[in-house]
Amino acid sequence: MTGTSQPVLKVIQGGHPQDRRALLRELYSKYGGSVLGRCRYLLKDATKAEDAMHDVFARALTHGDDFRAESSPLTWLMKIATNHCLNQLRSERASWRQWFERDAAARSEGHGGAGELETRDLIRRLLAKVDVETQAAVVHYHVDGMTLEEVAAALGRSVPTIRKRLERFAELGGEELRVR
Repeated sequence: MTGTSQPVLKVIQGGHPQDRRALLRELYSKYGGSVLGRCRYLLKDATKAEDAMHDVFARALTHGDDFRAESSPLTWLMKIATNHCLNQLRSERASWRQWFERDAAARSEGHGGAGELETRDLIRRLLAKVDVETQAAVVHYHVDGMTLEEVAAALGRSVPTIRKRLERFAELGGEELRVR
């Protein structure tokens, strides 16, 4: 670290917002490439890495008081970048994300997506391949949200019979139609 940078770093702690912005510009011009490189290495995606790099510098601006000058600004920024990218990777693997993405894809155009129309068409084509009683079981279970017991009672069949019909239908439709 050079002698000219050290006094500027003291501005970040409790300094005026304009001083913080000047510091951020200095940090960005000196270390932006290194931070971007770390983000690219961890995220393996140039667009996500660029977004992450901007998040890192935004965090540096808002959490400037956390910088204790025990290490270089580059070390501090790399720590922020590493933690941010690892948290992003963890959240991408979270199980809730798959449910959210599936729900978003199934929304109609008026509600955010054309996937619902495609799903409806798929269901209609699949329903045409099964008998009327299985169609009723599928609609009661997947559309009306009835339990297996309620479907069985409504159709006058046993729960195992309804489960088998739904499972056969699910084999036609794939993972989204699996009986739970």
